[in-house]
Amino acid sequence: QVQLVESGGGLVQAGGSLRLSCAASGRTFSSYAMGWFRQAPGKLREFVAGISWRGGSTNYADSVKGRFTISRDNAKNTVYLQMNSLKPEDTAVYYCAAKSTRYSSSSSYDYDYWGQGTQVTVSS
Repeated sequence: QVQLVESGGGLVQAGGSLRLSCAASGRTFSSYAMGWFRQAPGKLREFVAGISWRGGSTNYADSVKGRFTISRDNAKNTVYLQMNSLKPEDTAVYYCAAKSTRYSSSSSYDYDYWGQGTQVTVSS
């Protein structure tokens, strides 16, 4: 099994920044594409960002493009989400997910493993 643990969430004012981390178990982290998703109360889980298993390819939701950056350090079995210029509409629980293919996708349906999530709250 693959276990994922998110951290780095918290309360921040609009315009501020946070960096989320996702620590993965095992020695085969580089065999998985990774993604970040988020879910606000009463809303469906939505794609935020994805990264290929070596980190050479990334993709982003239009709503976060230019503000968020996904990266990974396979030596540390960790994927990151740097979030800048945060907006109140970014408020959600953020989830890390792993996909057993080379490239990420924007569909939550494609991912095999999920973390428990970390809360991000952006105040006005």
